[in-house]
Amino acid sequence: MITFQSQDIKFDLKGKLKTKAWLKEVAKKEGFKIQDLNYIFMSDEGLHKINLEYLNHDTYTDIITFDNSEEEGIIESDIFISIDRVKENAESFKTNFDNELRRVLAHGVLHLCGYKDKSGEDAKLMREMEDTSLKLWNTPASR
Repeated sequence: MITFQSQDIKFDLKGKLKTKAWLKEVAKKEGFKIQDLNYIFMSDEGLHKINLEYLNHDTYTDIITFDNSEEEGIIESDIFISIDRVKENAESFKTNFDNELRRVLAHGVLHLCGYKDKSGEDAKLMREMEDTSLKLWNTPASR
């Protein structure tokens, strides 16, 4: 099951059914099955508090992914996304908000599939996988 909720802001994701089908396809292509995936949309300040409290990072970020999986190949997670940061990044990267949000949604799933982004080489591969995931958005399986 995939859920979308908001906390400390008012945000309603457009196209929930298509988004769910697409995220399942992203995971499936990596050999994973989504069992329980919760996306929580929030403000910069809300996500900053989580970053401080749970990760001891005093930085703003667009996404924090908590992997709750106990079984190999099964995704169970809570993913927190800053809508403020996604909006800002969309402007910085000269893309539209919906495209940037999909990139971040996929980014969380890709982390859960084992992709990292701390080193330069890992970050490059993560970007490539995000791009591949975004291409899936327009394929018949995601419709």
